Amino acid sequence: MANVKVYNMKGEEVGKIDLSDKVFGAEYNEPLIHQAVVTYLCNQRQGTKSTLTRTEVRGGGAKPWRQKGTGRARQGSIRAPQWTKGGVVFAPKPRDFGKKMNATAKQGALLSALSKKVADGELIVVDEVKVSAPKTKEMEAFRKALKLDKRTVVVMDEPDTDVILAARNLETLSTLSVSEINTYEIVANAVVVLTKGSVKKLEEVYA
Repeated sequence: MANVKVYNMKGEEVGKIDLSDKVFGAEYNEPLIHQAVVTYLCNQRQGTKSTLTRTEVRGGGAKPWRQKGTGRARQGSIRAPQWTKGGVVFAPKPRDFGKKMNATAKQGALLSALSKKVADGELIVVDEVKVSAPKTKEMEAFRKALKLDKRTVVVMDEPDTDVILAARNLETLSTLSVSEINTYEIVANAVVVLTKGSVKKLEEVYA
């Protein structure tokens, strides 16, 4: 069972917390994490791109000139792909890029990613994340106090609009609630900051 320090928003140590091995001590499984990340990114794609084939472009019904005798190459339609304003060859059409991953595998990938962060010392626990007003300077002070110079995600136990608004202008700092946590966000950020409340909720759900 890992024992990590707990900090406040000023970067001061205020205690320690034991992390459950069932959640934060899972075996590292890189292929499973890769599958979860690919699945997540594919499911973010809208797949709404669409262009017209030669059968869908308006016009071009008449043969532009006769087949023989003009000295020019034979043409059947001014909407063929080689013409300006012609149709597109193998035109992209709307499609679903979504992938599926069973719940057990998805959970395994998340716990593996969290455990890797703990093992590498890239997971920080804070007692709470609160701001007096939705001001960027308060979250910037928090970032500097904890020396969060790399890309960081702050996981809150409950969504806090003031914190979200205060952090959204910081390029290297993002926020999400524990209910939105996923493998991609853990892997894509160099540092993961969890509140004590979010640690408790993760252990309630997955331990």
